[in-house]
Order: sequence, then C-alpha cells, then structure tokens
Amino acid sequence: MKNIVVIGAGTMGNGIAHTFAQSGFSVSLVDVKQDNLDLALKTITNNLDRIIAKGNLTDDEKKETLGNIRTFTNIADAATDADLIVEAATENLELKLKIFQQIDELAPERCILATNTSSISITQIAAATQRPEKVIGMHFMNPVPIMKLVEIIKGYSTSKDTFDAIFEMSKNLGKVPVEVNDYPGFVANRILMPMINEAIETLYNGVAGVEEIDTVMKLGMAHPMGPLQLADFIGLDVCLAILNVMHDGFKNPKYAPNPLLVNMVMAGKKGVKSGEGFYDYSDSKKAEKVSKMFLK
Repeated sequence: MKNIVVIGAGTMGNGIAHTFAQSGFSVSLVDVKQDNLDLALKTITNNLDRIIAKGNLTDDEKKETLGNIRTFTNIADAATDADLIVEAATENLELKLKIFQQIDELAPERCILATNTSSISITQIAAATQRPEKVIGMHFMNPVPIMKLVEIIKGYSTSKDTFDAIFEMSKNLGKVPVEVNDYPGFVANRILMPMINEAIETLYNGVAGVEEIDTVMKLGMAHPMGPLQLADFIGLDVCLAILNVMHDGFKNPKYAPNPLLVNMVMAGKKGVKSGEGFYDYSDSKKAEKVSKMFLK
C-alpha cells in the first residue's frame, strides 16, 4: 500500500495525513472546504517546524513530507487509485455511512476502507459497503504525530488479511497497534469517557471545583492532564457524542452523559476549539499552552 486517502482535514485528519506523509506515503487529503484544507496544511507545517526545533527532523525531510501531501475537495478525484482510505470525519453515524457508501463505489477493489471512529460500530459502518471484509477501524490518538497508540478494531466481517495488513502498516508508521474487538467505545474511550463523565458529575454535584478536581487527578493519580482539561482538549462535543454512542449501545445508565456536559455543548462551550469549556481559552496563548502539553 502506497497511496493513502484521508477524508476530513480537521484535528485528527490532518494529524493522520501528517503521519503517513512523514513515513513516506503518498497522501491525498480530502475535505469539502478548501479553507479547512489550507488550515490543515498550515497546522502540519507548524507541527513539522516544532519537530525540527527539537532536532528530530531536517528541513529537507520537512519539504519531502509536505511534498507527499495533495489536497482535494472532491472524493472522486482522490479515491480512484487509493490503496487505503482512512475516514476521519465528524463522529456522526449518518455522515460516516454516507461517506463509506460513496468511497465503496469509487475505490478500486483492492482498497481497504478504514475509519478513525472513536466509538461507532465498525460492523455497522462495514454493512454500508459491498466489501465488509475490507473495512476496519484505525483509532488514532490525538495528537496523531506524537501519540503511539492505534486501536485496530475488527468488524464482524473484517478478514484476517485486512487486519494483518493494517496491523503491520501501523508498525511501519512508528505506532504501537493494539487489537480490539468491535464494542461501543472500544477500549480507550470505554474506560476514559466514564472517568471524564464522573469528573463532570463531581463538579455538577459541588464536590469540588474544576481546578481542584484536575489537581487531585494530576497529583494523586499521576495523570499529565486532569480529566476536565483533557475533555476540553478532546472537545466536549466529541465527548458527548462518544458517551451517547456507548449509552445507546449498552443501554446502561452509567454511560449517560451528565446534564452539565449536555448543556455546555448546547451552549457552544466545546473546549479549546471554541475558546471556552471548563477553562477559558479566549487568550490564544492559553490554548497553545494546552496543545503543547501533548507535544513535549
């Protein structure tokens, strides 16, 4: 596999494109808006500059990485010669099903279709295609160029050849792939999101304040970032979407999102990306500081 298509130029999509391009793959980054693509390339360039500043990349390697990325606003222009397509669109089932129906029609038969979903059923997504044996989950962690883990999720029909190919490719990206079965939230978010939700519940019940809760978890549990600040970094809307998927999938009230989280998302308080969540990021330097905590 050499030709990689990444669908979605947001935080995860540009990170996935960056990672593949830096590993020498030819990457086609697709988004419906050119502005999103332009911002993605700017973000990738800035992140490469950070790596250079740490002495882990040369200027020539940066140019080569950027040269490996092309951008498209039309999936049809990118998918026809793809060996692997990685979908990294918004965590919305209807949108993902629509994308997979489209890329299944456009991509060559050999092409593997992967999704970066953090919670939605791989089996359900695969059922929207005529090649369920070639559909798999590749759940990268944020920020993708830095974090080593990739959850490799097998759907009900995912073939061994597909799994083995993606598992080995993940190693070639310098990642540590972990085999996971197809249940809501997989492993990472099935454990993480209830913790974040419980931290919000603790705040909601007045047990302690935002900074106090985060301080307890950082100093008492050796977490690099408190759960409320981590939720801001992930995006409160993303946390809500994942909790809703798990709540719907398991029918277990322990996964029900706290009312405070629901209200904050409805009010547009989505964390770092909106400028306000549990913390105030209206000062761009504060938002940059949070991001750099993961880029050390």
